[in-house]
Amino acid sequence: MEVQTSSNPQTKHRSNLDPQDQQRFDWQRFAGLDSGQARATRYPTRLPEPMDSLWVDRQGPVVKGSADQGPLSQQQLDEFEQKGFLFEPGFLGGEELARLREELKALLDNDAYRGKDYSIVEPSGKEIRSLFAVHYLSRVFAHLANDERLVGRARQILGGESYVHQSRINYKPGFEGKGFNWHSDFETWHAEDGMPDMHAVSASIVLTDNHEFNGPLMLIPGSHRVFVPCIGETPDNNHEKSLQKQEIGVPSQEALRQLIDRNGIEAPKGSAGGLLLFDCNTLHGSNANMSPDPRSNAFFVYNRVDNRCVEPFAANRRRPDFLAHEPDSDFNP
Repeated sequence: MEVQTSSNPQTKHRSNLDPQDQQRFDWQRFAGLDSGQARATRYPTRLPEPMDSLWVDRQGPVVKGSADQGPLSQQQLDEFEQKGFLFEPGFLGGEELARLREELKALLDNDAYRGKDYSIVEPSGKEIRSLFAVHYLSRVFAHLANDERLVGRARQILGGESYVHQSRINYKPGFEGKGFNWHSDFETWHAEDGMPDMHAVSASIVLTDNHEFNGPLMLIPGSHRVFVPCIGETPDNNHEKSLQKQEIGVPSQEALRQLIDRNGIEAPKGSAGGLLLFDCNTLHGSNANMSPDPRSNAFFVYNRVDNRCVEPFAANRRRPDFLAHEPDSDFNP
């Protein structure tokens, strides 16, 4: 099945504008922008009605650095460029991995974090699902976030220095861990945090074995090359609900169907200690944990310094600091 991109002749347009002008016209039609403002909001989302095309083309390269600027080989960079993610099994191991797992347990067992805004529980309200700003809560995870093995990879992919835009540990308990809908992180960060462009990369370190039954992360290869606008206005304090169950900022089923028809779905699996790097715009999601085995990971988002957040593009106000740090943040939990 042929996928309709904004330049596909099968895509229906109302005029004879070329694809880039048509995308700009669609967005201006909703936002009332003049042509001088269009570039600043070239990734429209949270719209009142669908655009004529399912998505808009990504602007600029995915990988901005080169093989001689960091630890990733040219082959690895090419894979990241093509698929939008890269999985490195065995990135950590031994005592280092054991220490991280001990710290994970200590954080999840700390009752002082329950009820805090940066502590997200399962929809059932029993177990902690995510603990944000973890590099402020834990020296162990702060050391990991600033480890050159991660920072160097981010620098190489982004083509410049970065800072931690967001950090968290995720925990999906056995039998009770719920899934998460398909989404692009950049869509949320652009709409609700004010991240201007796709100059961010996520690093997820697997702290427990990942298999097909405990809800591993699923990704759509190649989906990072297009931006899928989402329908629906951003409610005030949307994060209070979306961090448990995302309903706003979810791509249309037709867009998902076409992207999956093109390249399928992949779910990196393997032993604890693996590293998954994925582009900020790669569509991903997960199923519920149907097994007795918990699934957990440490998650760091590296945003290029010159891409620091501004006012949100599709929300009345920015989300709280624990979800979107600044380069010079001094977050106090």
